[in-house]
Amino acid sequence: MQQDAVIIGGGFAGLSAAYILARARRHVTIIDSGTPRNRFAAHSHGVLALDGKSGLEILADARAQLTAYPTVTFLNGEAYAAQGSIDDFHVDVAGHEPIATRRLLLSGGIEDRLPDIPGLNERWGKTVLHCPYCHGYEIGGGPIGVLSTQPMSAHQAAVVADWGDVTLFTNGMPEPDEETLALLERRKVSLQPGAVDVIEAGTCDRLRVRLKSGRTFDVKALFVAADLHRRGTIAESLGCTLTETPAGMIIATDTVKATSVAGVYAAGDNARAFGNITLVSADGVMAGLGMHQSLMFSGHS
Repeated sequence: MQQDAVIIGGGFAGLSAAYILARARRHVTIIDSGTPRNRFAAHSHGVLALDGKSGLEILADARAQLTAYPTVTFLNGEAYAAQGSIDDFHVDVAGHEPIATRRLLLSGGIEDRLPDIPGLNERWGKTVLHCPYCHGYEIGGGPIGVLSTQPMSAHQAAVVADWGDVTLFTNGMPEPDEETLALLERRKVSLQPGAVDVIEAGTCDRLRVRLKSGRTFDVKALFVAADLHRRGTIAESLGCTLTETPAGMIIATDTVKATSVAGVYAAGDNARAFGNITLVSADGVMAGLGMHQSLMFSGHS
């Protein structure tokens, strides 16, 4: 049976969109591989009424609640291709028959790519972090590192300074311009030049940042702006316009999360440069509203 919408990615954006469509009694299939971007974080913070709850637990609760809607179908798997046009898309999923749908939401497939420095990946989401608003309070002050990976890393260090005593490890990146250096000085951020060699265990549950010069610095946490990587090429194959951000390429969308291709929507981390649970959930709500309005006024609702 043709679906009203297929949602590729059952994270916070995808499930939020599904709620809107399900409550409008639209037939929705959610395709999800079970690998949400924030699965490495043990707890989520700053989420209204859910502070400290695991992101995976929040998603599990949402899925359980969505199963109460008879027009919602969950499909475990990974979509690898999609083709067609508005009111007549087909989505290919490994091990399943193609799914026909009138509207399509791209809301998953994002991974964080960290610099190739030993010790970073295994600590990701624990003591190697990306968002001070999500995790800064729990650090409790003290020495904090920021690893420079892009020009905006200096701005990140200036922000993180509200949560502790910050050292910005430039790691071979060009020195900030005079205006940025003045900002870092006002924010009491220390600049540490030199390439980082390894991240290892320090004293008292801290991290040790070891430079190639041999110098070491113990910090309670290290913030890193990871590169966004989109798995697959569905957006490109459909012809969706992409836009470049400091974090990587994202899918361009309008205010209701419609892409440049009629009938295709995008929400969540693949369609915004900065996100957290609240922001990407709101994106999903807007996408759900946009898709429903599009279905309503399409001429054969």
